Amino acid sequence: MMTPHEVSSKYSPLALAYIGDSIYDLMVKKHFVLESNMQPEKYHKKVTAIVSANAQSEFIEAFMDRLTEDEMDIYRRGRNSSPHTKAKNASLDNYLKATGFEAVLGYLYLSGQNVRLEEIVAESINERI
Repeated sequence: MMTPHEVSSKYSPLALAYIGDSIYDLMVKKHFVLESNMQPEKYHKKVTAIVSANAQSEFIEAFMDRLTEDEMDIYRRGRNSSPHTKAKNASLDNYLKATGFEAVLGYLYLSGQNVRLEEIVAESINERI
């Protein structure tokens, strides 16, 4: 496992966001699968409402004051990055905020801060259900 400093200095914010996007999607899907047994299209609808760029942007705006100094630095780096893609259903501002949020999740995952990662993901799910 890498230290937080090693993760933040070794990986670009977009690399952190890339892994953070996958981790977030998996953790939200896991939450709903463990919560109840339903048809895949119902899972998809619930998950999409939480993992969309607009939902992530809304959550991070409300949660930002609870980020640590290191997390806030990673968030800013992710938000200020220059992604080469754009979300289909989000403004550029919301997309960049979501990229910052995903960068934080990727940073927490790669640095082994799993308790904090689970705390943030659980809070984001609870905000939307």
